[in-house]
Amino acid sequence: MGILSRFTDIISANINALLDKAEDPAKMVDQYLRKMTDDLAAVKQETAGVMAEESRTQRLVDENNKEVSKYEELAKKALLAGNEDDARVFLAKKQEFDDLGASLGTAYAAAHDNAVKMRQLHDKLVKDISTLNNRRQAIKAKVAVAKTQERVNKLGASADKLEGNKGAFQRMEDKADQMLDEANAMADLDSQPVDEAQSLEEKYKTADVNASVEDELAAMKKKLGL
Repeated sequence: MGILSRFTDIISANINALLDKAEDPAKMVDQYLRKMTDDLAAVKQETAGVMAEESRTQRLVDENNKEVSKYEELAKKALLAGNEDDARVFLAKKQEFDDLGASLGTAYAAAHDNAVKMRQLHDKLVKDISTLNNRRQAIKAKVAVAKTQERVNKLGASADKLEGNKGAFQRMEDKADQMLDEANAMADLDSQPVDEAQSLEEKYKTADVNASVEDELAAMKKKLGL
């Protein structure tokens, strides 16, 4: 049947394997849910039709079996009544229904096989949709956490880069301090050295000034009679 060939991939699909291969499981699970819900509606309608065909064929088989039994009983009654010709007529009719029963049996076997396959397909779709619905929130939550982790990792890399920049600034500051210390040292070296003789000269000049003051003070005291 066409419906069976169209949905062969569904009945053989492993939904977990498909999700594991997906680059974005969150989007994939929504996509599969939509597709499988549409497929389920079509499969359900086809399954109902196939099961109805199985029931109709079964009913024809049952009705034919009743005809076979009926003419067999009539042939027995005719024989018991001593009417072999009537019995032959009934047996000939029974054989017609026997032949028809063989064809109906073949038709029923095919209808039953199709109904089993369609029911398996229907049940698998229902199960897979239930599985996806159950996993949907968990998958979306995991994907959200993964994306957050990616952002955290990127921020961490930026922080590491910032630390590297801070280290570079520290090295520049240390270099500036070194340059300043060297400049100060050069300034000290460029200044005039201390002249010790000149320093001592200033000392003795001060001493001479002090002696002169003392002499003048003594003369004034003597003049005043002190």
